[in-house]
Amino acid sequence: MSPPAGRAESLGRTAYNEILDRLLKHEIPVGSVLQERRLAEQLDMSRTPVRDALNRLESEGFIIRKPGRVLVVKEFSTRELIETLHVRQIMEMESVTLATGRIPAEELDAAEAGIRELLERASPSAEDDWDVDNRFHCMIADRSGNAVLAKFIRDLRVKTYMFNLDRVPERFEIGHREHLAIIDALRRNDRDAARAAIHGHIENVKLSIIEKLRTI
Repeated sequence: MSPPAGRAESLGRTAYNEILDRLLKHEIPVGSVLQERRLAEQLDMSRTPVRDALNRLESEGFIIRKPGRVLVVKEFSTRELIETLHVRQIMEMESVTLATGRIPAEELDAAEAGIRELLERASPSAEDDWDVDNRFHCMIADRSGNAVLAKFIRDLRVKTYMFNLDRVPERFEIGHREHLAIIDALRRNDRDAARAAIHGHIENVKLSIIEKLRTI
């Protein structure tokens, strides 16, 4: 019998976090072959959540699939991560410039309501946090009117997803307050303020990640 959907999702998240921690700490060396069965035994869980975790890590670029469907640990590059955030910063500044004046008031209201509701929760999950965060950034990207730009932003966001509420909880409230400041600028149709706010937001994300990596 399969576990209920909620429990399966929780097990997948646990497997993902545990494997990612081992990769970031280099407890699993670069070049290591990842075997689903062995990892499941080490984590004391079934292979299904481990498989889900490995698929997610592959999509984020931490592991690669070689001929024969062999999964191998890719070298984790701090420089690549920081460069990814730098490109995200440039793209999201452009997207918010294009989106200013083009986002309906009701969309901004819904985004703000979602953020405030999340901030009021006693114990928000990393998934809930990501959902609200993702809807906010993708709203701006989609309203830029440039589908290619929006796709690039989505793809780059996936690469920095691992530094979520579970790993940088100190960014939770501050980050969402920064989102509210961006919404305020968008409501006023102030392109310069919106650009500056999203630049500062992603710069603060970058600094938090650098600090977190120093402690690993």
